[in-house]
Amino acid sequence: MTMHNEDTTTARALRGLGHADASVRLRSALAVGSNPDPRLVERLVDMCGTEPDFSVREMLTWALTRHSPALTVPRLVGELRSPLAQARSQALHTLSKTGDLVAEGTGDRQAWPAITRALLTDADDEVARTAWRAAVALVPGGEEPGLAETLAEQLGRGGRETQLSLSRALTALGEAITPALSAAATHPDPGVRQHALATQRLLRDPDAGFDFAIEEAKRIVALGGYGQEG
Repeated sequence: MTMHNEDTTTARALRGLGHADASVRLRSALAVGSNPDPRLVERLVDMCGTEPDFSVREMLTWALTRHSPALTVPRLVGELRSPLAQARSQALHTLSKTGDLVAEGTGDRQAWPAITRALLTDADDEVARTAWRAAVALVPGGEEPGLAETLAEQLGRGGRETQLSLSRALTALGEAITPALSAAATHPDPGVRQHALATQRLLRDPDAGFDFAIEEAKRIVALGGYGQEG
């Protein structure tokens, strides 16, 4: 492809990505992912922070994963400092999807340290939930216990979906979470105890179901139970 044709293709993609019709933006993101163009990485990342359509955001993430982590990871890490909650959340989401790719290169050395305590405890529930998933996807071997302790500090936070997300992240860490869960199961806050007990149950029996585990934990706490249920 000649330089002129490359410039024309890039310009066409930029027009499509900026189109008012979400279906056009979706097709354009698909086209960019199918034929990666490093010159479009900046635009893809910027769009993630403001794109209103969920399907388009997912396609933008996919398109970014089709580019070299050496190009995408530094730009995504920069977005984690954005004042826009959606920008932080979508950057975290995309970093979690690039986890398998960066593990073979240098991107993981930038991505993992960027999942800071501030993000894991972000006041915005969606940002925090996405940070939990990204951290579990990117955590290097040996770092699981420290991550488990930080995540356990969020037990009892938010409503059902937030608590479900946290329990899934914690149980994905396996036995590394056991000490932190045991400590949280004796917490003075009954909401924290309930969530810890429910997560303990899910760690032992993943098929139990979150709602069942929570209701069981509520009964135990109501009866004055502390520590590991059973």
